[in-house]
Amino acid sequence: MPFRNFILFSNIQSFEIALGIVPPSENQGLAEKLILPLVAKGDETAMKRCIDSYGPLVWSIVCRRISERVDAEETCQEIFTEVWRVAGRFDSKVSKESTFIGMIARRRSIDWQRKQNRLPALANLDSLPELSTPSTNNLHSIDRSELWNILKDLPSDTLNLFSLHFEKGLTHDEIARQTKLPIGTVKTKLRRGLIEARKLLKEFNHARGVAK
Repeated sequence: MPFRNFILFSNIQSFEIALGIVPPSENQGLAEKLILPLVAKGDETAMKRCIDSYGPLVWSIVCRRISERVDAEETCQEIFTEVWRVAGRFDSKVSKESTFIGMIARRRSIDWQRKQNRLPALANLDSLPELSTPSTNNLHSIDRSELWNILKDLPSDTLNLFSLHFEKGLTHDEIARQTKLPIGTVKTKLRRGLIEARKLLKEFNHARGVAK
């Protein structure tokens, strides 16, 4: 199964963050050398470095305003898309890279909030405790084989969506086009899949006495 290989052998940081395994920190992974000037030249490798370096910072800013992880992840993707587009505006004499990217993240997060406030209130899953804040599960003590054994019995369609979103990096729109599912269904299935995955991880930790 491709998703098994992803869990066992690939860089799964984005999936770990979504599950609450890696609680992001603004001081985590900040770049030591300037990356944005290279991004401005269209350097895709530099863009990957930018995401690796500033992803935790962006995630922490987004999560202050967006509690539902699937929406937070989509907003993070939009933020880095904008970073790619406007990197040429960065001036190291005016601000740090973290400040430049942080401003974009805060603006996008505020825009998302304002948009939601204009929408009618809907019953949703945002209020569930698993989604309220990044989890503090001690999942650094779970190795990849254990993680796969925990997740392997999830429905195959859920694992397929995880693969498309976290392994292949497809957006919700791209997943909807590829799977022929309505985008609302894609978001709901991803959200519920993450809720169930976090529940299984919580039960695993509880069973072996790991503190919550």
